[in-house]
Amino acid sequence: MRAAVLRAHGESPAHAEHPDPVPSAGQSIVRVTAAPVVPLDLLCASGTSYFGQQPLPYVPGVQGVGVLEQSEVLAPGTRVFFPTSAGMSPGDGSFAERCAVPDADLIVLDAPVADAQVAALGLSAVAAWMVLTWRAQLQPGESVLVLGGGGAVGQAAIGTARVLGASRIVAECRSEEARQRALAAGADEVVSLTGDVGELTRAFSDATGGSVDVVVDPVFGVAATAASRVLAAGGRLVNLGGASGDEATFSSAVLRSRSVSVLGYTNNSLTSEQRRDALTAVLQHAAVGEIAVAYESVPLDEIAKAWTRQSTGQTTARLVLTI
Repeated sequence: MRAAVLRAHGESPAHAEHPDPVPSAGQSIVRVTAAPVVPLDLLCASGTSYFGQQPLPYVPGVQGVGVLEQSEVLAPGTRVFFPTSAGMSPGDGSFAERCAVPDADLIVLDAPVADAQVAALGLSAVAAWMVLTWRAQLQPGESVLVLGGGGAVGQAAIGTARVLGASRIVAECRSEEARQRALAAGADEVVSLTGDVGELTRAFSDATGGSVDVVVDPVFGVAATAASRVLAAGGRLVNLGGASGDEATFSSAVLRSRSVSVLGYTNNSLTSEQRRDALTAVLQHAAVGEIAVAYESVPLDEIAKAWTRQSTGQTTARLVLTI
């Protein structure tokens, strides 16, 4: 089969022939139609991640969309979404014509959403949904600040906050292109990122009307420091990434005087049922245009170019391999 094959850690995968997957007990074979290129794919392939170096060669791709070719639990032709552990444990992922997937990880797709859009939303949208509903427990009428609002998680979080009844949604973005994506996703206002904490704090305060109930934070760093300073009494900041660094500074006086919460989140904490229910809910809203992520389709044989664009930030939307 055709696949994107990683032969050396730290390098780009190459389009090549690769052995077809052979299912083990409790696995199905999915014919892949779309798979997003996400930061986790690059981290796993770098050979420097906390998952360790996995045996080479392997096919990257931590999530995908496709139809079942062989399964003992669902009918052939069933349309599914699936996660993989490629790069986190031995085995191949979704950047191939076929992928072996544990039966328990298959999520049947019923919503009329295009495969590439499902792939673009994927686990990023699952994270956004679960951060707001499960970790932050957003209530109707509360306000939300989304850091990294032009990214996939950010766009999905803006849409999710809107459908959950947020009263005001402010986004923080780095570029004009990201600003436009955040506005298209439903943000009421967008604040430009600055490296000065005091300036950014003032901008957040002005945009939020003085304080905010929930912060969705996939970036950390300076933006998280500034956001923590405008949390309302009982406010919650949920961190799910470190795109801008691994450290942020929080004031003890702010945390204590306002009884705010700083929470962590990872999709790895979810059960299969939580992941399925979250994606199903997201796609119900995506089907009517309420939650969306901007994406660009790229053919599988251009994986090397797509990988380089993702790793160097030369993207204006989520890159989705079409297979």
